Amino acid sequence: MTDVILHDYWRSSSAYRVRIGLNLLGIPYRSIPVDLTTGAQRGPEHLKANPQGLVPVLEIDGLRLTQSLAILEYLDETRAAGLLPQDPADRARSRALAHAVAMEIQPVCNLRVAQHAVSLGGSATLDGWMTHFIALGFQGLEPMLTGDSPFSLGPTPGVADLCLVPQVYNARRWGLDLTPFPRIAAIAARMEALPEVAAAHPDRVKPGA
Repeated sequence: MTDVILHDYWRSSSAYRVRIGLNLLGIPYRSIPVDLTTGAQRGPEHLKANPQGLVPVLEIDGLRLTQSLAILEYLDETRAAGLLPQDPADRARSRALAHAVAMEIQPVCNLRVAQHAVSLGGSATLDGWMTHFIALGFQGLEPMLTGDSPFSLGPTPGVADLCLVPQVYNARRWGLDLTPFPRIAAIAARMEALPEVAAAHPDRVKPGA
């Protein structure tokens, strides 16, 4: 039994990126599923782990960590993971790419946000909302991914790539055409070809899979 525990929901983008990080680092963990569709994240047991009522929560090194980017930076700093470059300018660029997904696209495409927007009436649909805002975000992200490196910022996966993969999964889920975003699609394909990344895919970890 491992002492590393991930409070996880199989379709959560934030949890997905942490699963990728743990797998790439070869850190075995035990998953505690938190079913967001039934409101388990608001139950008393989960609120003890994270008063925000969100996933993921990572229990590691005697700590209980929340917020996926904070978790990934902790792993980078304590395991010499190489998820962030050493050069300060490159670190800033890497964070900017990661934040473009995790802080710009993901919050507005959070399912509870989209469902609330649709519930207010008008012509909005879930599919339309998701594809509009993911496409808008990708339109800004695509030209930020300059150069011809295999991954977002160099020859190995970094924190930006860990954020990109779940967002591409969501784009496909909601039917967004990725043809206008060839660099995003190419980086995601290279990531998805890695066994550690494939093992973190929602279809591989969902209950009953």
